[in-house]
Amino acid sequence: MSAVDAVQAALAAEHAAVYGYGVVGGRIDDDRAHEAAAAHAAHRARRDALVRTARDLGAQPVVAAAAYDLPFAVRDSAAAVRLAAELEERVAGVCSDLVRAADGPLRLEAAAALREAAVRAVRWRGSGVAFPGLAERAAGRSG
Repeated sequence: MSAVDAVQAALAAEHAAVYGYGVVGGRIDDDRAHEAAAAHAAHRARRDALVRTARDLGAQPVVAAAAYDLPFAVRDSAAAVRLAAELEERVAGVCSDLVRAADGPLRLEAAAALREAAVRAVRWRGSGVAFPGLAERAAGRSG
């Protein structure tokens, strides 16, 4: 995978995460609403940075879809928490691809994004995985 392709995949995953956190925010209990809002803001910022990166690499940034299919119905706070963890796992997966495809400052940014997504996934899920982003790839899931 080229760096441009990996940036575009990461951007697509960030678009989906921004959308997904809109759903999470509508269903999450008040005690975790601040956490959801912070994650939403982080994904918006990462999305905007990736738009700039894609342009800097000479690519037309992939645009967000009008809507996204959710992996399951989100009817309550417990489902919102599961969705948040799923979003972070998917972002971690594409960030791991970007780490492999990039070099220099872009690789450092991708590693930081992978770490941030992995930490948020642990917070939502309550447990971690040995190699965030890689388990999702091995299972055939992508962002």
